[in-house]
Amino acid sequence: MSNTAQVKPHTPFRRVVGVAVGLIALVGVLVLAFSWPSVTSEAKDLPIAIAGPEQAVDATSEVVEENADGAIALETVDDRDEAVEAIETREVYGAILLGEQPEVLTASGASAAVSQMLTGIAAKLQEGGNAQAQAAAAAAGAPAPATIVVQVTDIVPLADTDARGTGIATAMFPLVLGGMIGGIMISLTIIGAMRRVVAVIVYGAGAGLLLSAVLGGWFGALQGGYWADAAALGLAVMAIAAPITGLVALIGRAGIAFGPVVFLLFSNPLSSAAAPKEFLLAPWGEVGQWFPPGAAATLLRDLSYFPDADASFPWLVLGAWAVGGLLLSVVGHFRTAGGAESDAEADADAKAEAAVRTGSLAAV
Repeated sequence: MSNTAQVKPHTPFRRVVGVAVGLIALVGVLVLAFSWPSVTSEAKDLPIAIAGPEQAVDATSEVVEENADGAIALETVDDRDEAVEAIETREVYGAILLGEQPEVLTASGASAAVSQMLTGIAAKLQEGGNAQAQAAAAAAGAPAPATIVVQVTDIVPLADTDARGTGIATAMFPLVLGGMIGGIMISLTIIGAMRRVVAVIVYGAGAGLLLSAVLGGWFGALQGGYWADAAALGLAVMAIAAPITGLVALIGRAGIAFGPVVFLLFSNPLSSAAAPKEFLLAPWGEVGQWFPPGAAATLLRDLSYFPDADASFPWLVLGAWAVGGLLLSVVGHFRTAGGAESDAEADADAKAEAAVRTGSLAAV
């Protein structure tokens, strides 16, 4: 009996070119997925409240429409109290209050970019109001009027520990990556669909507790309270990891590709973590809220700055993805009854293929 080492042939040039072209396409997709939202980012129909005398509201609305170029959609409210309530419940991003004491209300906790935009509008309103008052006084031969000051009030300011408002946005990519890595590693290292269900639940709970301590207690990026943030973060991790392990249990290891494609390339750039969803081309801002990255970013912002806002939708989105993924694992637990390859068989086949590739199997 003699052992003859297998000699691996050279890769055909056709395959070499094919692999290179495929990698070029992959790079293009990656650049497009992550660059497109920021390159095409432009505010459109941002809901802003406005209150005051009807004539002043109509005149200001015309000025805003002419200068904002569709970036702002004004919504009339009765008074300042209603405007504040609308801001705190995340119905609008800010408000313009007209009258004897004009004021612009902002909410940097919702978006620093929109807050800066409204601050600029306040300056223009002040400049225009003073110019009109001076012109009217000059025409009537009256003394110069008192200077009009448009006060800017930040109703929901950013926390001192996250003065630039980048904490939540910065945390989203590691959160998505962590959920994906957890789902992939559980799929590759744990045999048994039901055992993967347990692993995902334990991983999500532990990750939530750890991330809440780091992002909230240590970095100060989250303001929602330790346990609330831990629940949101843990559910977000599960919402990303569970569909991966579920699809692997259902269709085999090909399901691993679901995570990078759906969560990393598609939904993460649409999450609106760094800018409001109105900055994305319609309807992609709304679409992004139906996926775990977008729902997680919205939920964490609500918990941190808008306790009065209705956060039921992001909770439901994350819960649906998590429960749906776990149910896929339960269904996949019975997939071998239909003749599909079991996890143990897949593991054995993978080891055998690896052994053949490395030449460890000898010819008899």
